[in-house]
Amino acid sequence: MRKVSFILASMFLMTGVLSACGSSNDNNTSENTGKTNNAASSNTSTNTAANTGDNAAAEETPAAKVTISIYYPTPDLVEKRALEDDKIKRFTEKYPNVEIVKSEWQYNPNEIGIKMGANEAPTLFNTYATEGKFLAERGWAADITELFNNYEFKDQMNPILQNQFIIGDKVYGIAQQGYVTGTVVNKKMLTDKGVAVPSFDWTWDDMLNTAKAVAEPKKGISGIAPMGKGNEAGWNWTNFLFEAGGEIQTVDGGKVTAAFNSEAGLKALEFYHKLAWEASAIPKDFALGWGDAVGAFAQGRTAMVIAGPDGPVDQGLNQGGMKPEDILVYPMPAAEKGGKHTGVLGGDFLVINPNASKEEQEMAFNYATFDYFSDKGLESVEESIKQRKTDNKFFIPPVIQYYNDNSEYGQKVKAVYDKYDNVYQYSPEIMSLLDGKPEAQFNTQDYYAAMTNVVQEVFSKKDVDMKAELDAAAKNMQEKFYNTIKVE
Repeated sequence: MRKVSFILASMFLMTGVLSACGSSNDNNTSENTGKTNNAASSNTSTNTAANTGDNAAAEETPAAKVTISIYYPTPDLVEKRALEDDKIKRFTEKYPNVEIVKSEWQYNPNEIGIKMGANEAPTLFNTYATEGKFLAERGWAADITELFNNYEFKDQMNPILQNQFIIGDKVYGIAQQGYVTGTVVNKKMLTDKGVAVPSFDWTWDDMLNTAKAVAEPKKGISGIAPMGKGNEAGWNWTNFLFEAGGEIQTVDGGKVTAAFNSEAGLKALEFYHKLAWEASAIPKDFALGWGDAVGAFAQGRTAMVIAGPDGPVDQGLNQGGMKPEDILVYPMPAAEKGGKHTGVLGGDFLVINPNASKEEQEMAFNYATFDYFSDKGLESVEESIKQRKTDNKFFIPPVIQYYNDNSEYGQKVKAVYDKYDNVYQYSPEIMSLLDGKPEAQFNTQDYYAAMTNVVQEVFSKKDVDMKAELDAAAKNMQEKFYNTIKVE
């Protein structure tokens, strides 16, 4: 993916799958706003007229039966399942020839090859931002360029997200929602301990000092809970690599070269070492995945967590019983005063199975975009907000939507959000500071896994040789993965 750095001031609507990575986490934890019935009409549903005379009546030819399997939310996502069920009902009313099969398979880069080889992958499945080039190169994502170019609203799709699945001049995925990684802070924990709340334009030193001041190791309370297991650990740390001015890899002369074992990488790793050993601010049991770290935040066992903001906010408010005024969403801290608040840019996407027939692919595209830019989509979102209010729960939108926030449709959505006091509002000041940077172009998940091992070494060994660990991880990535890549 191309390197993109941007300021999200214009992207504020308020507001991401499950992640890590993602989600995603991701990170796939953001509230789903649904998808549109304004997609290109199906070629499988045609009307033909047979003339039997001057006043002959047109006869309708029944459309051919089409079956598609679609990504279906997991059982714990009750509200999202209700939204999806409503969408399926409306879709099949419009397309009665289509049968929808629900698939609970969650995208996994270690399983997708097996699923494709066994022809068991859904017709329409979810994935995350890092996977565009990976899926396209292996032939595991359908080329939907023609479908996308014929889509009525293609020019209103948010390019910051959609462009991540445009490889060369071909389209391989449909944007759903996205995020720029930030830091979510339990303000109440800080004020209860008399710890000053830092400004949103904060630095690494501010994060370190705040985490150290609020931590109570003997009581099992940490100042911050960096993720320490799974690929999430490498994903969390990469934010600091970017803030220090580093890169994951470089692409030059057709070759990919590991670049994270740089001065910037060492600086970012040294900061992690300070959090663990100088500030004693991380959990004693640091091996926390996304769910563990976000759960610790919701339960008041850590004051800060690094993630796509909507996930921790959702769990804090709707599972942890926290109040909106208790939660502050921060951008990632700048390495130094005046620096950029760079966070990993990620998102959730839908991909169509290339093994599906032309008719199945078309219907999968129609389903994916069924509620996009539509009044029905707005109604579905509003009903979800109302239901959450009835259940005494908050609605937490994604940080970045599939549409441009300043578009006509974006303003319609904002108007709906503004009607309800149970919709979580992100501060415009925070949004203006966010600086998103896409993940690596090649073997991102393998890189995250390699860095997870390094992070664990730093958190478990005070006298670890950090430069040696970085060099070893870079050497492993280079020999095992990057040397096999030829960039045209």
